[in-house]
Amino acid sequence: MLLPGSGFGMNSAMDDINLIQQAQRHHLVVREIGEEIDLEIGPGDDDPSFGNTTLIGGPPRESSTEEQGETKQMEMVSPLPGDAQDMSKTQPGKRKKKVVKRWREEWADTYKWAYVDMKDGTARIFCSVCREYGRKHRRNPYGNEGSRNMQMSALEEHNNSLLHKEALRLQMASKEKITTDKPIYVKAGSILEATLKRDPHEAEFIQAVQEAVHALERVIAKNSHYIRIMERLVEPERMIVFRVPWVDDRGETHVNRGFRVQFNQSMGPCRGGIRFHPSMNLSITKFLGFSQTLKNALSPYKLGGAAGGSDFDPKGKSDNEIMRFCQSFMSEMYRYLGPDKDLPSEEIGVGTREMGYLFGQYRRLAGHFQGSFTGPRIFWSGASLRTEATGYGLVFFAQLILADMNKELKGLRCVVSGSGKIAMHVLEKLIAYGALPITVSDSRGYLVDEEGFDYMKIALLRDIKAQQRSLRDYSKTYARSKYYDEAKPWNERCDVAFACASQNEIEQSDAINLVNAGCRLLVEGSNMPCTPEAADFLKKASVLIAPAMAAGTGGVVAGELELNHECSLMHWSPEDFESKLQEAMKQTYQRSMKAAADFGYQKENPEALVHGAVISSFLTIAQAMTDQGCV
Repeated sequence: MLLPGSGFGMNSAMDDINLIQQAQRHHLVVREIGEEIDLEIGPGDDDPSFGNTTLIGGPPRESSTEEQGETKQMEMVSPLPGDAQDMSKTQPGKRKKKVVKRWREEWADTYKWAYVDMKDGTARIFCSVCREYGRKHRRNPYGNEGSRNMQMSALEEHNNSLLHKEALRLQMASKEKITTDKPIYVKAGSILEATLKRDPHEAEFIQAVQEAVHALERVIAKNSHYIRIMERLVEPERMIVFRVPWVDDRGETHVNRGFRVQFNQSMGPCRGGIRFHPSMNLSITKFLGFSQTLKNALSPYKLGGAAGGSDFDPKGKSDNEIMRFCQSFMSEMYRYLGPDKDLPSEEIGVGTREMGYLFGQYRRLAGHFQGSFTGPRIFWSGASLRTEATGYGLVFFAQLILADMNKELKGLRCVVSGSGKIAMHVLEKLIAYGALPITVSDSRGYLVDEEGFDYMKIALLRDIKAQQRSLRDYSKTYARSKYYDEAKPWNERCDVAFACASQNEIEQSDAINLVNAGCRLLVEGSNMPCTPEAADFLKKASVLIAPAMAAGTGGVVAGELELNHECSLMHWSPEDFESKLQEAMKQTYQRSMKAAADFGYQKENPEALVHGAVISSFLTIAQAMTDQGCV
């Protein structure tokens, strides 16, 4: 996207004089900015019936008294200079089209971002941000496609599109960029535009790319070479989609879909989870693979990124059914795995049992035993802290942030979403630090215990989850607790929040509840837990966000320690393991903050840690991709 320096003045703060001059140049008369707009446009060249067509079709009727009053008001003298008025009077063949009243305010704002230019010999109304006209993006639902009297309607729909909003945000953000003598060329929007055109229905992946592009604006503004790197980075190296047939205990055949996206191997062999969940699709797989690529690059180890899984739901299935499914899944996947290719790990719906079944089938088909899978019982016979690492790492990371603010976790109220492995281990470590965790949640609602959880209560929660019961059963033992159906824990009073459930679990309304509840720090345990609207609101409210890309590297660290040959031959005590994990989290935090400072983000800026994490990981990957050439 090309945004020359002279175009930066066309924003919502443009004064009326510039608007009038713009209108005069393009033969548009604008009256009563912000209340009513009249567009004087000549007969349409692309629609022969334009000259005899009304703006909105319908039977003729007599105008009401209110409309007559509005018409008289519109016939008042324009505030244009005298020359402009004479010009508008002398131009023949122009017809006046009044904007529909209900669109009045929206169109007034839209006009500030519109301009008229020639396209294939026809005057078009363009978006001044991304230089496209409404007809180009989608069919106009208000009338004939391409009719010039309908272009403003189509343009407005375009302005509400994701592409335009991103372009608008890029232009507004340009005010904060380092000023130079030459015009700044912000082409980051072209990356998102290309992604939208290639994968228009992959909402989760597009959102992940959008957040990364936003964080890299200053990097790209300094060095346009990174645009080409980013264009390659957002396209996976390899995408595998396959069917997974399996037979249940009743002898009935079922078919699910399997995925594996090996996103980028420039840093080393791929590393990423396998998720079994009914919502799993290619978009989510790509989003997880892209996020894992950046997360691995930010860790102290040299690893590529990948993700995979299936839309299979392990809930309610017997051990034999899960075993047969895992064996069928691995019968296709095994040829793409290996110690120098791909290193799968646990994710949602995949635990120790599933990893054991998957590894057994892989060993059988590959014909050898090699350390390409992670998980307890495979190497350390249950002595591994692999499952605890991600949850513990989140708490260690939160402690690092609070320490920079001369605070600590002790005595702070913490809300936690989710009730899986990560959430349970977050509760454990919060208790060890003296914090007061009060909530957990599942897909049906959330549980709150105002007295706080302790180790006995966590043991009860684990039993409930192991038996696939509802968290509501917790209240049968602890009567003072409450379970809320179809609700989220974000309205509970808290100091720190840990989002450990799933992507986009925090919407804008939830972000408002978090701010009103007193939250000052949000730690992302799941990948991309905030919608764009929620993230923007939290940023404006000065809520610090610890991004999953940095805070969630504990699992990567543990996996590498687990797969290291020397480690596999010796016993690590929990204290030694935690010490190494804390050191790795500290390095990740320092790298993120240094990258943010290098590109002008102050430590107090709510976006500093988020942008710094993306910048640091991207620069590491970009250097490797540059050294290896265009491959």
